[in-house]
Parts: sequence; structure tokens; C-alpha cells
Amino acid sequence: MAVRIDKVVTSGQFALDGGSWDVDNNVWLVGDDREVLVIDAPHDAPAIAAAVGDRTVVGIVLTHGHNDHVNAAVELADTTGAEIWFPPQDRMLWDVEHDSPPDHELVDGATFEVAGVTLRALHTPGHSPGSTCLYAESLGAVFSGDTLFNGGPGATGRSYSSFDTIVDSIRERLLTLPPETVVHTGHGDDTSIGAEAPHLQEWLDRGH
Repeated sequence: MAVRIDKVVTSGQFALDGGSWDVDNNVWLVGDDREVLVIDAPHDAPAIAAAVGDRTVVGIVLTHGHNDHVNAAVELADTTGAEIWFPPQDRMLWDVEHDSPPDHELVDGATFEVAGVTLRALHTPGHSPGSTCLYAESLGAVFSGDTLFNGGPGATGRSYSSFDTIVDSIRERLLTLPPETVVHTGHGDDTSIGAEAPHLQEWLDRGH
């Protein structure tokens, strides 16, 4: 049974530091016709559950703690019976959104198996302290959350973020992946490691 990567786009608001912004978020479903791993759970649990269908959800993995990536996670978990994996360094962000704790800590090097594919957690702090990507070597894909986008690093001008840290994370953990690796981002269009790597110095010069 073929493994596939599906994308669901949900819409809502990102809120932090007293501000709020309308956003569209990418939700990534990795699996086959029987089982699926959900990466991020923003805004609209019923829409995500509809995309899952009758498949078994082996886990809900959250790339970081910003509300626009986690605010539908508990409802989705209740609907699907799946458990939530969440980076412990972002717990202060989770606690703003949810009263109950996540089920498991998402730590660097953790692996997830779905439909014969292994995804490995890469801790990539900077956008937030716990920001984590998921690398599926056999699929030639990395799910970057808000760490790396088509066009550069994720935003770092808000609480708990650091430009120097995110650039270090991208340089050491992501740009070391094969250049043909497809980057499936938390917002917007896909890119590739090879497309972004030549622009590292530009990001450093820009400083954000």
C-alpha cells in the first residue's frame, strides 16, 4: 500500500504578545489507507478528522507551541483516540491554550513509524524554544513547522524566539540534509533544502 503525504489547510488566528493575525496553516498527514501520522493540529479539528477518514491515527505530533499549531489538538485527539506528542520546551505556550497536558514529550531523536516509514524528530529551536522538525529520509521529506519556509527562516521577532538560534538550527540540522529533500512547511508553499541553502548568507545579512 503506497505511502502518501496529504496536506490540509486550515484557517484561524495566531495570537502572541497581545496581538493576533489571520493565518492559513498547513496540516500534514503521512500514511497510507490504513494509518496516518498527523503533523500539527490548527484551528479546525473536524476538517482534519475528515481528511483522516477511517484511518488509525498513530499520533498527533506538534512541531511547536504557538496556538495556531496546537489549538485543535485536544479536540482532534478526543475525536480520533490518538495521543499528542509535544516539545517540552514550549510547555508555557501549550498551557495558555489547553488545561490538560499533552500525552508525551517530543524530544530530539524520537522516531515515529507509520505505514512502513520512519520519521525522526530534529530539535530546531529559534522560532520557539521547542521547535522541532520531522525528517522522513525514505520519503525525501522534512516537515519543518515554522523553522524553515520557502524564502528563509521562520519569524523570530516575538517572545521566546531568537534569530541567531534559528539560523544555527537551520544550518546544523536542516541544511545538512540531502539537497533534494522536500521541505513541507507550516505555512505556504513547499521548498527544498537545495533551494534554500544558497541563501544562508543573505539571511544573515538581513538579520531576520
